Amino acid sequence: MFGTSGIRGPVGTEVTAELALALGRALGVDTDRVVVGHDPRESGSFLVDALTAGLRESGTDVLDAGLAATPTVARAVGWHDADAGVSVTASHNPAPDNGLKLWQPSGQAFTGEDQDRIAERIREGAFEPADWDDLGDRIEIDAGERHVEALREAVPIDDPPSVVVDLGNGAGGVSVAALTALGCEVETLNAQPDGAFPGRPSEPTSENCESLRALVETTDAEVGIAHDGDADRLRAATGEGAYLSGDVLLALFAREAVRESEVENPEVAAPVDTSLAVADALEPLGATVTYTRVGDGFVAERATDPDVVFGGEPSGAWIWPNQTLCPDGPLAACRLAALAAERSLDDRVAEIETYPIARESIEVADKTGVMERVAEDVDEAFEEVRTLDGVRADLDEGWFLIRASGTQPLVRITAEARSQEACTSAFEKASGFVENARRE
Repeated sequence: MFGTSGIRGPVGTEVTAELALALGRALGVDTDRVVVGHDPRESGSFLVDALTAGLRESGTDVLDAGLAATPTVARAVGWHDADAGVSVTASHNPAPDNGLKLWQPSGQAFTGEDQDRIAERIREGAFEPADWDDLGDRIEIDAGERHVEALREAVPIDDPPSVVVDLGNGAGGVSVAALTALGCEVETLNAQPDGAFPGRPSEPTSENCESLRALVETTDAEVGIAHDGDADRLRAATGEGAYLSGDVLLALFAREAVRESEVENPEVAAPVDTSLAVADALEPLGATVTYTRVGDGFVAERATDPDVVFGGEPSGAWIWPNQTLCPDGPLAACRLAALAAERSLDDRVAEIETYPIARESIEVADKTGVMERVAEDVDEAFEEVRTLDGVRADLDEGWFLIRASGTQPLVRITAEARSQEACTSAFEKASGFVENARRE
């Protein structure tokens, strides 16, 4: 039921009002107050209504944030002394999809046992309605202003830069409000919320951000910022119009977090598919990468360790644990603007050494069986093998990772090394393990 980032899928088949109602009932078993918000997808309105009905029927008060960025919903759980939060969103997925993502008061997403508990209640129908005179209330709240104020206090900027923000027709307007409050000159793209995402696809990939990149390049803007549909992700372009890879952004944010910290042996939490560029950028600062499973919830779990000063995923999820344990795209926007104000992003990026990387997805009939055979073979062949999420082998000049897709019948291969020859070699080794496992 739950993937690496909550429940997601096509509306009407996998994600239905019936499912939202059941989730509300299941979550209502042990909650008194729950914050609910949604992205601009048209299906969000009836999914919120169904979710709210289930919660109220269980006796739980619903604090309705309306159209709101996912990090706004996640932060509002703690602000309003609620027991949980639910974002009705499919994040960067295409318009036909929607989903439900659950949040703890710390801003951390539900993972593991918390998700399993909710899923089991839904499967077994293990919930009972409250008495007729003890039903929950539905109360409208405005969490956006609180979010803007929190960002303004957290990220002061002495010499605010000019910024272009591509909202992708999503719910990330709080970024524009916060940057404006910080004194930045802000120009927007695709700023009208529209769940059909007419301006560009929701995911802020390099291809989808061509308009942003071009606008920044041809204006005096010092940074370009792009969000997905619910603004939990951020990707960016430099003042010269260069689109930044997720690994480079991770390295930039992580280095600054390490410099600002007072931790003796600082760590940065990142998933096992993170580039060597991040570890290499941190090494001169005396910091290291601690690896997690893929998924912002797992990065957030590791970020609860007091030695972890930052957590991030190359996909665009950025977590500052001293602020919140949710991926906060608007906070990342303000942080990036602050970096650009001090020194150009192009100069900063020039200091990050990047390496050849290769990726491929292979369709398989039995991804579980294939991965079991791959794990055995790789473990026998190499000394340094991680099985945290899939199978990662660390080599002399690089690494390769083989892992099953969480949502499709695919096995994904990633290989990286400090030379093209070593990268090609690592990729061929990984591909060989997958092909052998498919034939067995």
